[in-house]
Amino acid sequence: MKPIWTTGLALLVGAWSPWVSAQTLAERNAELLRQIEEVHKLAPAQMDKIRALFAGSRIIGQGNPAITQHPVTSEQCEVKLRQQGVAYANPRFERICGAKYMAPLYDPATQKPEDATACIDQFEFPDIPCAYPVVWVKAQEAAEICAAEGKRMCDANEWEDACEGRTEPADYRFDLAAGVSPEVAIHAMRLAHNRAHADDKRWSYGPAYERGICATGSFKNEGCNGGSWTQCGSNTYPAGDFPACRSPLEVYDLNGNAAEHMNLPLNPAQMSSRGSATLGYTEMKGSWFIFDTYRAHEDWCRWRAPFWHGTRVMDPHSHANYHLGFRCCNSLSAKSSGERSAGTPMLAGAAFINATSAEQPLSAARRLMSLAPGQAGP
Repeated sequence: MKPIWTTGLALLVGAWSPWVSAQTLAERNAELLRQIEEVHKLAPAQMDKIRALFAGSRIIGQGNPAITQHPVTSEQCEVKLRQQGVAYANPRFERICGAKYMAPLYDPATQKPEDATACIDQFEFPDIPCAYPVVWVKAQEAAEICAAEGKRMCDANEWEDACEGRTEPADYRFDLAAGVSPEVAIHAMRLAHNRAHADDKRWSYGPAYERGICATGSFKNEGCNGGSWTQCGSNTYPAGDFPACRSPLEVYDLNGNAAEHMNLPLNPAQMSSRGSATLGYTEMKGSWFIFDTYRAHEDWCRWRAPFWHGTRVMDPHSHANYHLGFRCCNSLSAKSSGERSAGTPMLAGAAFINATSAEQPLSAARRLMSLAPGQAGP
């Protein structure tokens, strides 16, 4: 059986060893970017955009190399999956989605994968089995990286569909956003959504929370105050190291490893799935690598989080943290599955509620919540 990816040990990233710990962030990112280019077959222009986004940040990457301690190396992950006979390559999905390591979003009760109109990354970015998630990434940077790949940031409901294992009509209560501030709208919409789904909770892997099934058994550095680059290691596992942490749609690591940026629209014109470039507000999805010992919040599939560190997705001061990453979606062309597009054209007219109130700027107090590393958090 061939390795999950075949770029060779020289491109294995993030293994905790004296050699890796001596590397700078720039050196580790250079290896990561070479791996992304080779595995995802991105064009030079796409890689130029992604490299520029990485170069524009002093922290984006797979964690601070000086303090991050991954509990499993990438090499150990490869060996484990090979011994278990686990292979994540899926030619059928690749034909449908037009990209490697993506899964179609559909309802298995009434549809087949080819009926999907969108796909989602099977793993957290860089969406490569046995690579560590990219963290310390702002929501704006995540959206721009997805766009550079020819994908887009997922809407919150798409992540929820992937986790639940079936698509449902998006249930955003846009009516609750009319005439009120974004903070009030998001709070009201969240409460309504969570109440609607409270009786049918499930996790990506089943109907009840289980310890040890996902990447949730790592540790938090002593002295980590929740948002410090120098004190909080991104002690994540390699992507896909827990094959049973899988949704019915074959999407992995939705629970555990890294939490994920998603787009929360306050009106239809902010929906990524409808082609929005301006997007809505930040939504944190999933849980993180110590969740078995520190369950700081809920993490069932359709649970929506409070407006923690909230901003517009495209705010240059959107939040970044040591346990916060992302994954991307794409929209499939109506003409043929597998033809990627940034999204379908946005519908106009009466289908949209008035967006004026939902476009109000955040209050100064709320913007102060979106701080650089050093801010307290989980």
